[in-house]
Order: sequence, then C-alpha cells, then structure tokens
Amino acid sequence: MAAGGFCKLPNGRVVVALNLPRPPTDGCGSVRVLVHAHNRARALTRLRNLGLRAVYLRGNGAPPTPDEITAVLHHPDGLIWRTAPDNAVVGGPELVQELWHPIRSLLRRPAAPA
Repeated sequence: MAAGGFCKLPNGRVVVALNLPRPPTDGCGSVRVLVHAHNRARALTRLRNLGLRAVYLRGNGAPPTPDEITAVLHHPDGLIWRTAPDNAVVGGPELVQELWHPIRSLLRRPAAPA
C-alpha cells in the first residue's frame, strides 16, 4: 500500500488522504485521493463501495495538507483526486498546478470500441 494519512477536524470528522496506484487503463503513476467522512473506517468504506476493494490505511505517514483539507471540504461529494507524481513531494509546487477532480472521473470506464 502506498503512503496515506488522516487529519481529525475540530468537529470530530476526518479527512483521509491516500496515494493509490492509478488504474491500468489510465497509464502509470499514482493518484492522491482525499475523502471526507465521519471517521477513518467510513472513509475507507466509501472508497471500497466505489470498487477500490484493497484500500487500507496503515499509519499516518502522509496526512492531508491544509490546502488538501480545504479542497475536499469545499467539494460537494467530499471525495476528490488528482495525479501524484512519484518524484513530487505531497503539497509541493509540482502538484499545485493540477486541479482536483471528482472521483467519478477516475472510476469512469472507457467506452467499448464500436
């Protein structure tokens, strides 16, 4: 499992951040996924319900940055992603350029050729 972490908010809810391998159809690399939920277990359940079955959070090595927390709190679904280059530091200038995407755009299956 790749790096991940969480941050507990003052209202008791959590923001979980995970670096996950990108689906094989989308190329190589990884993505940074953020989930806003009542607790860590519910955050992971939200991802598993979307088909990401082998998602686990071990430790708190890469918690969400304040900018990431703000981004996920302002998204109506509370579940977003963006590319996480392997050589980039989370929250570094390389990641600032890409906007956050709703999770459904990552999980969307390519159309079958006609």
